[in-house]
Amino acid sequence: MPEHEIVNLKDVEDMAVRFGLSPGLEARFARRSLGLERSGLSYQRLAPGERHPFGHRHREQEEVYVIVGGGGRVKLDDEIADVRPLDAIRVAPNVVRQFEAGPEGLEFLAFGAPVVEGGDAEQIQGWWQGDT
Repeated sequence: MPEHEIVNLKDVEDMAVRFGLSPGLEARFARRSLGLERSGLSYQRLAPGERHPFGHRHREQEEVYVIVGGGGRVKLDDEIADVRPLDAIRVAPNVVRQFEAGPEGLEFLAFGAPVVEGGDAEQIQGWWQGDT
């Protein structure tokens, strides 16, 4: 394996297209493209007014999200917070999280570690209902 790798995140496959979640969501998971062994990285974009289609949590993986464009809100368990560019949000594995874009859309990077082969995410459909 090379000692370094450079990948443009826009060149990574948009998994939202594969799962029928486009154009409201763009989700590019770069772990394999970068050859990451102990962590993960994704680029995600929500169209204006869109909300992730589900909440999720992890068994082991801690995540950090960095807002890189637009703004909106994040729901973390029972708390909802506004987010804006360069906000960094650390989320413990067991916390359910979900993002919602504001009128300008929302772009963020998600970093997670450790990598759990086979994944450790649990999707929670219909978790963030209404405006609360």
